Amino acid sequence: MSSDDTVRAFPARSIETHSALTPDQAEGVRALLAEAAAVDGQQPVSEQGRLQLRGGAREGVSHLLLAVDGDLVGYAQLEDTDPVEAPAAELVVRPVDRGHGHGRALGAALLAASGKRLRVWAHGGHPAARHLAQVLGLTLFRELRQMRRSLTDLTLPDPVLPEGVSVRTFVPGKDDAAWLAVNAAAFAHHPEQGSLTQRDLDDRKAEPWFDPAGFFLAERRGEVIGFHWTKVHAEEALGEVYVLGVRPGEQGGGLGKALTTIGLRHLAGQQLPTAMLYVDADNQAAVSVYERLGFTTYETDLMYRTET
Repeated sequence: MSSDDTVRAFPARSIETHSALTPDQAEGVRALLAEAAAVDGQQPVSEQGRLQLRGGAREGVSHLLLAVDGDLVGYAQLEDTDPVEAPAAELVVRPVDRGHGHGRALGAALLAASGKRLRVWAHGGHPAARHLAQVLGLTLFRELRQMRRSLTDLTLPDPVLPEGVSVRTFVPGKDDAAWLAVNAAAFAHHPEQGSLTQRDLDDRKAEPWFDPAGFFLAERRGEVIGFHWTKVHAEEALGEVYVLGVRPGEQGGGLGKALTTIGLRHLAGQQLPTAMLYVDADNQAAVSVYERLGFTTYETDLMYRTET
Protein backbone atom coordinates (compact mmCIF):
# COMPACT_ATOMS: atom_id res chain seq x y z
CA MET A 1 0.00 0.00 0.00
CA SER A 2 1.57 3.22 -1.15
CA SER A 3 -0.68 6.22 -1.28
CA ASP A 4 -2.35 9.20 0.47
CA ASP A 5 -5.60 10.04 2.21
CA THR A 6 -6.42 13.69 1.45
CA VAL A 7 -9.96 14.06 0.12
CA ARG A 8 -10.64 16.45 -2.73
CA ALA A 9 -13.27 16.58 -5.43
CA PHE A 10 -12.30 14.73 -8.58
CA PRO A 11 -15.35 14.60 -10.85
CA ALA A 12 -13.31 12.95 -13.61
CA ARG A 13 -12.03 10.16 -11.36
CA SER A 14 -13.28 6.67 -12.15
CA ILE A 15 -12.55 3.21 -10.78
CA GLU A 16 -13.13 0.16 -12.95
CA THR A 17 -12.94 -3.43 -11.69
CA HIS A 18 -11.74 -6.20 -14.01
CA SER A 19 -11.36 -9.95 -13.57
CA ALA A 20 -8.57 -9.88 -16.16
CA LEU A 21 -6.48 -7.14 -17.77
CA THR A 22 -5.91 -6.64 -21.46
CA PRO A 23 -2.26 -6.58 -22.57
CA ASP A 24 -2.40 -2.78 -22.82
CA GLN A 25 -3.95 -2.44 -19.36
CA ALA A 26 -1.36 -4.78 -17.86
CA GLU A 27 1.46 -2.84 -19.50
CA GLY A 28 0.04 0.40 -18.09
CA VAL A 29 -0.08 -1.08 -14.60
CA ARG A 30 3.48 -2.40 -14.88
CA ALA A 31 4.67 1.08 -15.91
CA LEU A 32 2.86 2.59 -12.92
CA LEU A 33 4.42 0.03 -10.57
CA ALA A 34 7.90 0.70 -11.96
CA GLU A 35 7.46 4.44 -11.48
CA ALA A 36 6.34 3.97 -7.90
CA ALA A 37 9.16 1.52 -7.15
CA ALA A 38 11.75 3.99 -8.43
CA VAL A 39 10.42 6.70 -6.10
CA ASP A 40 9.57 4.60 -3.04
CA GLY A 41 12.60 2.33 -3.03
CA GLN A 42 10.68 -0.96 -3.12
CA GLN A 43 8.00 -2.68 -5.15
CA PRO A 44 4.48 -1.52 -4.21
CA VAL A 45 2.98 -4.87 -5.25
CA SER A 46 4.32 -8.32 -4.36
CA GLU A 47 5.82 -10.77 -6.84
CA GLN A 48 2.62 -12.83 -6.76
CA GLY A 49 0.58 -9.73 -7.47
CA ARG A 50 2.80 -8.79 -10.41
CA LEU A 51 2.58 -12.29 -11.86
CA GLN A 52 -1.21 -12.12 -11.65
CA LEU A 53 -1.30 -9.13 -13.98
CA ARG A 54 -0.98 -11.45 -16.97
CA GLY A 55 -2.34 -14.72 -18.24
CA GLY A 56 -6.04 -13.95 -18.15
CA ALA A 57 -8.58 -14.34 -15.36
CA ARG A 58 -7.65 -16.07 -12.11
CA GLU A 59 -10.20 -17.32 -9.66
CA GLY A 60 -10.75 -14.86 -6.83
CA VAL A 61 -8.48 -12.13 -8.24
CA SER A 62 -9.78 -8.67 -9.18
CA HIS A 63 -7.96 -5.64 -10.61
CA LEU A 64 -9.09 -2.10 -9.80
CA LEU A 65 -7.95 0.64 -12.17
CA LEU A 66 -8.29 4.26 -11.03
CA ALA A 67 -8.16 6.80 -13.83
CA VAL A 68 -8.49 10.58 -14.02
CA ASP A 69 -9.61 11.88 -17.41
CA GLY A 70 -8.77 8.45 -18.81
CA ASP A 71 -5.21 8.48 -17.46
CA LEU A 72 -4.24 5.59 -15.16
CA VAL A 73 -3.08 7.01 -11.84
CA GLY A 74 -3.86 4.20 -9.36
CA TYR A 75 -4.08 0.43 -9.16
CA ALA A 76 -5.29 -2.11 -6.62
CA GLN A 77 -5.44 -5.88 -6.65
CA LEU A 78 -7.86 -7.88 -4.51
CA GLU A 79 -7.39 -11.61 -3.95
CA ASP A 80 -10.18 -13.57 -2.32
CA THR A 81 -8.92 -17.15 -2.38
CA ASP A 82 -8.31 -17.99 1.26
CA PRO A 83 -11.21 -20.01 2.74
CA VAL A 84 -10.65 -18.56 6.21
CA GLU A 85 -8.85 -15.22 6.05
CA ALA A 86 -10.33 -11.99 4.73
CA PRO A 87 -9.51 -11.00 1.13
CA ALA A 88 -6.02 -9.53 0.71
CA ALA A 89 -5.19 -6.39 -1.26
CA GLU A 90 -2.33 -4.24 -2.46
CA LEU A 91 -2.69 -0.73 -3.85
CA VAL A 92 -0.56 2.05 -5.28
CA VAL A 93 -1.01 5.59 -6.59
CA ARG A 94 1.37 7.09 -9.13
CA PRO A 95 3.82 9.31 -7.22
CA VAL A 96 3.06 12.52 -9.15
CA ASP A 97 -0.66 12.06 -8.47
CA ARG A 98 -0.51 11.54 -4.70
CA GLY A 99 -2.12 13.98 -2.31
CA HIS A 100 -5.51 14.05 -4.05
CA GLY A 101 -7.45 11.33 -2.23
CA HIS A 102 -6.91 8.63 -4.87
CA GLY A 103 -5.52 6.20 -2.29
CA ARG A 104 -8.51 6.67 -0.05
CA ALA A 105 -10.83 6.20 -3.04
CA LEU A 106 -9.13 2.89 -3.92
CA GLY A 107 -9.22 1.83 -0.28
CA ALA A 108 -12.93 2.56 -0.04
CA ALA A 109 -13.55 0.58 -3.23
CA LEU A 110 -11.62 -2.37 -1.79
CA LEU A 111 -13.62 -2.24 1.42
CA ALA A 112 -16.85 -2.24 -0.55
CA ALA A 113 -15.73 -5.10 -2.81
CA SER A 114 -14.64 -7.23 0.16
CA GLY A 115 -17.72 -6.64 2.26
CA LYS A 116 -15.56 -4.73 4.74
CA ARG A 117 -13.48 -7.85 5.43
CA LEU A 118 -10.09 -6.80 4.18
CA ARG A 119 -6.34 -7.25 4.65
CA VAL A 120 -3.99 -4.74 2.97
CA TRP A 121 -0.23 -4.82 2.53
CA ALA A 122 1.89 -1.70 3.08
CA HIS A 123 5.24 -2.60 1.56
CA GLY A 124 8.01 -0.75 3.35
CA GLY A 125 5.56 0.60 5.94
CA HIS A 126 5.87 4.22 4.80
CA PRO A 127 4.20 6.84 7.04
CA ALA A 128 1.68 7.84 4.35
CA ALA A 129 0.56 4.22 3.98
CA ARG A 130 0.30 3.80 7.74
CA HIS A 131 -1.87 6.91 7.92
CA LEU A 132 -4.10 5.73 5.08
CA ALA A 133 -4.64 2.45 6.92
CA GLN A 134 -5.73 4.39 9.99
CA VAL A 135 -8.11 6.55 7.94
CA LEU A 136 -9.65 3.41 6.43
CA GLY A 137 -10.19 1.95 9.90
CA LEU A 138 -7.59 -0.83 9.52
CA THR A 139 -5.36 -2.12 12.30
CA LEU A 140 -1.87 -3.59 12.12
CA PHE A 141 -1.69 -7.36 12.58
CA ARG A 142 1.29 -8.72 10.60
CA GLU A 143 4.90 -7.70 10.17
CA LEU A 144 7.04 -9.27 7.44
CA ARG A 145 10.76 -8.62 7.74
CA GLN A 146 13.27 -8.52 4.92
CA MET A 147 16.61 -9.64 6.32
CA ARG A 148 19.99 -9.45 4.60
CA ARG A 149 23.57 -10.58 5.09
CA SER A 150 26.82 -10.21 3.20
CA LEU A 151 27.98 -13.10 1.04
CA THR A 152 31.51 -11.77 0.54
CA ASP A 153 32.55 -13.07 3.96
CA LEU A 154 30.48 -16.25 3.96
CA THR A 155 32.16 -18.70 6.35
CA LEU A 156 29.57 -21.30 7.30
CA PRO A 157 30.35 -24.81 8.57
CA ASP A 158 29.90 -27.63 6.07
CA PRO A 159 26.22 -28.67 5.87
CA VAL A 160 25.39 -31.80 7.86
CA LEU A 161 22.43 -33.70 6.40
CA PRO A 162 20.32 -36.06 8.53
CA GLU A 163 21.12 -39.73 8.04
CA GLY A 164 19.68 -41.17 4.84
CA VAL A 165 19.04 -37.75 3.26
CA SER A 166 20.57 -36.59 -0.02
CA VAL A 167 20.25 -33.33 -1.95
CA ARG A 168 19.86 -32.77 -5.69
CA THR A 169 18.51 -30.03 -7.91
CA PHE A 170 14.96 -29.63 -9.17
CA VAL A 171 14.00 -31.12 -12.54
CA PRO A 172 11.21 -29.04 -14.18
CA GLY A 173 8.23 -31.17 -15.18
CA LYS A 174 9.45 -34.22 -13.27
CA ASP A 175 9.46 -32.74 -9.75
CA ASP A 176 6.54 -30.30 -9.98
CA ALA A 177 3.91 -32.40 -8.21
CA ALA A 178 6.28 -33.61 -5.49
CA TRP A 179 7.44 -30.08 -4.75
CA LEU A 180 3.91 -28.67 -4.67
CA ALA A 181 2.89 -31.38 -2.17
CA VAL A 182 5.83 -30.73 0.17
CA ASN A 183 5.38 -26.97 -0.15
CA ALA A 184 1.68 -27.28 0.79
CA ALA A 185 2.54 -29.44 3.81
CA ALA A 186 5.42 -27.26 5.00
CA PHE A 187 3.37 -24.07 4.68
CA ALA A 188 -0.07 -25.34 5.69
CA HIS A 189 -0.19 -22.48 8.20
CA HIS A 190 0.85 -19.89 5.61
CA PRO A 191 -2.05 -19.02 3.25
CA GLU A 192 0.02 -17.28 0.56
CA GLN A 193 2.85 -19.78 0.17
CA GLY A 194 1.02 -22.96 1.06
CA SER A 195 -1.72 -22.48 -1.52
CA LEU A 196 0.55 -22.29 -4.57
CA THR A 197 -0.77 -24.25 -7.55
CA GLN A 198 0.74 -25.69 -10.71
CA ARG A 199 -0.19 -22.47 -12.49
CA ASP A 200 1.69 -20.46 -9.86
CA LEU A 201 4.73 -22.71 -10.25
CA ASP A 202 4.53 -22.44 -14.04
CA ASP A 203 4.42 -18.64 -13.75
CA ARG A 204 7.68 -18.68 -11.83
CA LYS A 205 9.35 -21.22 -14.11
CA ALA A 206 8.61 -18.87 -17.01
CA GLU A 207 10.37 -15.93 -15.35
CA PRO A 208 13.86 -14.95 -16.63
CA TRP A 209 15.34 -15.45 -13.14
CA PHE A 210 14.27 -19.11 -12.84
CA ASP A 211 17.28 -21.43 -12.61
CA PRO A 212 16.80 -25.06 -11.53
CA ALA A 213 20.51 -25.19 -10.64
CA GLY A 214 19.63 -23.04 -7.62
CA PHE A 215 16.55 -25.06 -6.61
CA PHE A 216 17.63 -27.77 -4.16
CA LEU A 217 15.53 -30.77 -3.13
CA ALA A 218 16.25 -32.99 -0.12
CA GLU A 219 15.20 -36.62 -0.49
CA ARG A 220 14.89 -39.63 1.74
CA ARG A 221 14.48 -42.96 -0.08
CA GLY A 222 13.51 -41.10 -3.24
CA GLU A 223 10.82 -38.98 -1.55
CA VAL A 224 11.14 -35.19 -1.39
CA ILE A 225 11.11 -34.04 2.25
CA GLY A 226 12.51 -30.52 2.03
CA PHE A 227 13.78 -27.85 -0.34
CA HIS A 228 15.61 -24.58 -0.70
CA TRP A 229 14.67 -22.53 -3.76
CA THR A 230 17.08 -19.66 -4.32
CA LYS A 231 16.56 -16.67 -6.58
CA VAL A 232 18.90 -14.14 -8.16
CA HIS A 233 17.84 -10.50 -8.62
CA ALA A 234 20.32 -9.74 -11.41
CA GLU A 235 19.74 -5.98 -11.62
CA GLU A 236 20.32 -5.54 -7.89
CA ALA A 237 23.12 -8.17 -7.72
CA LEU A 238 21.15 -9.73 -4.88
CA GLY A 239 20.63 -13.37 -3.99
CA GLU A 240 17.52 -14.54 -2.18
CA VAL A 241 16.56 -17.40 0.08
CA TYR A 242 13.36 -17.51 -1.96
CA VAL A 243 11.52 -20.39 -0.30
CA LEU A 244 12.85 -22.83 2.28
CA GLY A 245 10.62 -25.63 3.55
CA VAL A 246 10.82 -28.93 5.41
CA ARG A 247 7.98 -31.43 5.56
CA PRO A 248 6.33 -31.79 8.98
CA GLY A 249 7.82 -34.77 10.77
CA GLU A 250 11.25 -34.04 9.28
CA GLN A 251 11.72 -30.77 11.11
CA GLY A 252 14.08 -30.30 14.02
CA GLY A 253 16.81 -32.59 12.65
CA GLY A 254 19.01 -29.91 11.14
CA LEU A 255 17.75 -30.30 7.57
CA GLY A 256 16.58 -26.70 7.32
CA LYS A 257 19.97 -25.35 8.43
CA ALA A 258 21.81 -27.68 6.02
CA LEU A 259 19.60 -26.61 3.10
CA THR A 260 20.08 -22.95 4.01
CA THR A 261 23.85 -23.37 3.98
CA ILE A 262 23.77 -25.19 0.62
CA GLY A 263 21.69 -22.40 -0.94
CA LEU A 264 23.81 -19.58 0.49
CA ARG A 265 26.98 -21.23 -0.76
CA HIS A 266 25.39 -21.53 -4.20
CA LEU A 267 24.55 -17.81 -4.22
CA ALA A 268 28.01 -16.85 -2.98
CA GLY A 269 29.49 -18.98 -5.75
CA GLN A 270 27.77 -16.70 -8.28
CA GLN A 271 29.76 -13.75 -6.96
CA LEU A 272 26.68 -12.09 -5.46
CA PRO A 273 27.63 -9.68 -2.66
CA THR A 274 24.45 -9.93 -0.60
CA ALA A 275 21.68 -12.38 0.27
CA MET A 276 18.15 -11.56 1.41
CA LEU A 277 15.08 -13.37 2.71
CA TYR A 278 11.61 -12.68 4.07
CA VAL A 279 10.36 -13.96 7.42
CA ASP A 280 7.36 -13.15 9.62
CA ALA A 281 8.45 -11.19 12.68
CA ASP A 282 6.35 -13.37 14.99
CA ASN A 283 8.15 -16.53 13.78
CA GLN A 284 10.79 -16.04 16.43
CA ALA A 285 12.32 -19.47 15.93
CA ALA A 286 13.05 -18.74 12.26
CA VAL A 287 14.21 -15.18 13.00
CA SER A 288 16.68 -16.56 15.56
CA VAL A 289 18.00 -19.14 13.09
CA TYR A 290 18.59 -16.48 10.45
CA GLU A 291 20.17 -14.10 12.95
CA ARG A 292 22.62 -16.83 13.94
CA LEU A 293 23.43 -17.18 10.25
CA GLY A 294 24.36 -13.50 10.15
CA PHE A 295 21.14 -11.96 8.80
CA THR A 296 19.86 -8.63 10.13
CA THR A 297 16.61 -6.76 9.44
CA TYR A 298 16.82 -4.53 6.36
CA GLU A 299 13.21 -3.31 5.98
CA THR A 300 9.70 -4.26 7.02
CA ASP A 301 6.40 -4.83 5.20
CA LEU A 302 3.22 -4.34 7.23
CA MET A 303 -0.23 -5.84 6.77
CA TYR A 304 -3.37 -4.16 8.10
CA ARG A 305 -6.87 -5.57 8.40
CA THR A 306 -10.38 -4.64 9.36
CA GLU A 307 -11.44 -5.48 12.87
CA THR A 308 -12.72 -9.04 13.22
